[in-house]
Amino acid sequence: MNHEIYIYIAVMSFVTLAIRILPLTLIRHEIKNRHLKSFLYYVPYVTLAVMTFPAILNSTQSQISGAFALILGIIAAWFGASLFQVATLCCIAVFIAELFLI
Repeated sequence: MNHEIYIYIAVMSFVTLAIRILPLTLIRHEIKNRHLKSFLYYVPYVTLAVMTFPAILNSTQSQISGAFALILGIIAAWFGASLFQVATLCCIAVFIAELFLI
């Protein structure tokens, strides 16, 4: 059996634990830096966007219909549509786009 896999697992474990433990041990007081607070505030939103954006484009039969629904959803949300309305509009947009594209 290849013993390199144990080294890989050990390194991955160390990196994962370091990422989770170091902030708890090094930062014991309130963060006062305005730029760092702003950065940390937006991290969850950026992470969600990075995971969601490719799924929007790749979940349809063609990326064109996904992009069309994405643009339409952004416009609807910009004008104050609710989450349910945006989701319904995007589903209808994908249906119509794929009906005429394919």
